[in-house]
Amino acid sequence: MRRIAFVVITAVSAVVLTATSALADSPHFLFATNSVSSTTGALTTSFKDAGLGTGATSIQITLTVDNATAVYQCFNNGGKHPMAGNKETVSTSLTTTGTFPVRHGATTSSISAGPPGPGTFSCPSGQTLFLQSVTYTGTNVADATGNTFHATPDPISSGPIHIKI
Repeated sequence: MRRIAFVVITAVSAVVLTATSALADSPHFLFATNSVSSTTGALTTSFKDAGLGTGATSIQITLTVDNATAVYQCFNNGGKHPMAGNKETVSTSLTTTGTFPVRHGATTSSISAGPPGPGTFSCPSGQTLFLQSVTYTGTNVADATGNTFHATPDPISSGPIHIKI
């Protein structure tokens, strides 16, 4: 009888301890905040992903942008933009993935993407290409557990910039 009671108590304890460990792993983002670099035009999303469990040592995070729009323009050596149509707007979606360390069941870091390149657009001789503005919309971060979080502010724009390409 004691042997049966011991087996039952051991089995119940194992189930309770396993269930408690499983409930402790509840992945969720606490925040995801966007910013745009005034020196590169890149989108950087700072985030914190928690509830990853104490057994995880790293996690893969993916940043997706539904639409990234960049405006490129040619300027002559005098710093003036010609009246000709030497301007190009490029739009595309962006995705980038990184692997981040997990400490105490959470990771806090940043991931960057963009801006979209000018494609085949180039300037004629005597002119230089500049990135003039960039806007990102539909920004989300997701982790390898399937947890997704909408980053803010969204949309986010660089405002007027003048970055030599």
